[in-house]
Amino acid sequence: MRRADRLFDIIQALRGQSQPTTAAVLAKRLEVTTRTIYRDVATLQARRIPIEGEPGVGYVLRKGFDLPPLMFTTEEVEAITVGARLVSRIRDPKLQEAAESVLSKLLQTVPKELRSQLTSPRFYVSEGDTVRPEGIELLDVRNAIRSCRKIRITYLDEQKKRTRRTIWPVATVYYVDVTLIAAWCELRRAYRHFRVDRIQKAEILDETFTADSSGMMVEWMATRAN
Repeated sequence: MRRADRLFDIIQALRGQSQPTTAAVLAKRLEVTTRTIYRDVATLQARRIPIEGEPGVGYVLRKGFDLPPLMFTTEEVEAITVGARLVSRIRDPKLQEAAESVLSKLLQTVPKELRSQLTSPRFYVSEGDTVRPEGIELLDVRNAIRSCRKIRITYLDEQKKRTRRTIWPVATVYYVDVTLIAAWCELRRAYRHFRVDRIQKAEILDETFTADSSGMMVEWMATRAN
């Protein structure tokens, strides 16, 4: 979690609480140490956020404080809402949780006249037909991409042929009803796409690939253009 997000979440956690909330409770909720909470609260206080209290006692947010409203147009709010709803189609639980968190934060911060666009949007997004992968966690894939870690997979292709491969993941590719992993395949010595619903088993390896990941992204994009 980015520190800016954590600072926002601390304010949200304290909002409306009549009794002091201890650093330990905040730390457990945000999955950080109490020392981190102490530093973050001190930072917020230095930024003139009216948080009262002290270590060992707990913290409260002075009544009457509110975050300034975010300035969005109706179309911008609808665009964000549509995007968040579309995330549900890719069957990625962690991204779905993140999308719902975005909508919750917006609901707390946009002007009152725009809140109905979030709570009662005038559109419908179908659930789609994407199959939720069982052999691999998409969160693990995204983490492997960020840390340049190799993945060993057992893959079933269109002809029902099973192979074991070690891949260097470059990107997750989201289509309307299927999610792919774009990767360099050590077996084929080339860039390949792997449908996540056809991955039967996966292991994130400690071994990393040292190639420039941004350069690999450019190379992969070039193969798509050909």
